[in-house]
Amino acid sequence: MKTHIDLKDKNILLTGASQGIGKEVAKYLMKMGARVAIHYNSNKASAESLIANGNDANSELFKADLNIETEVFDLFESVIKAYGSIDVIILNAGVSLPHSIQDNTDDWLKVWKKTININLNAVGLLTKLGLDHFLEQKGGRFIYIGSRAVFRGETEDYLAYAASKGGLTSLARSVARSFGKENIKSFIVAPGFTRTQMADAFIEKYGEERIMSEIALNSLTKPEDLAPLIAMLSSGLMDHATGGTIDINAGSHIR
Repeated sequence: MKTHIDLKDKNILLTGASQGIGKEVAKYLMKMGARVAIHYNSNKASAESLIANGNDANSELFKADLNIETEVFDLFESVIKAYGSIDVIILNAGVSLPHSIQDNTDDWLKVWKKTININLNAVGLLTKLGLDHFLEQKGGRFIYIGSRAVFRGETEDYLAYAASKGGLTSLARSVARSFGKENIKSFIVAPGFTRTQMADAFIEKYGEERIMSEIALNSLTKPEDLAPLIAMLSSGLMDHATGGTIDINAGSHIR
């Protein structure tokens, strides 16, 4: 029986790996021996630093704009061509774009559509492509990065973000329920406020004191706080948690 995290035989596709949560997760997965398909959109230099700093010649970079459907298809096909197979798909990439209801409706709707397209439509397409692949190879794992917002709601200027993560969470649960007999597992990790570049706009608007007042701990969650859990889910040590949502929110929302 395995008692430690060993990812030496795992090919893992990780979306949004060039910064924030994704970058720290990529570092940890490579440290545990995984061969990571490092997806990025615009920040190539940061993505390249993962391979240089991680000293992992086996992991490769893959560029794709998840807002463009054809690039989502190309991303998956490129990883399969390069790696031969994928064992784990970590759906981490996402945007958190403010769009207050005070905005012009056309502008509000543009943000809504972009958020849903990247956070949910691209995730749905990668799920379909992943299911086809996992069914053929008789097994695989999905890890969906959700949000505390699904369970406690969000502020009015992040309605699209909360809605997209709600859809993602329901999708992940449905995959777990529908395909467990085919040896396909699906998990949700639901962070609370995490100190990333994506969070900078929120901090600027509301201030760090407000955020600290909402959590039970003395420090904000950092991206590296999520990495060991995601590695463990990838390893197979937590397969009987399939369909489950694991909260990492510093005690700011306890269910």
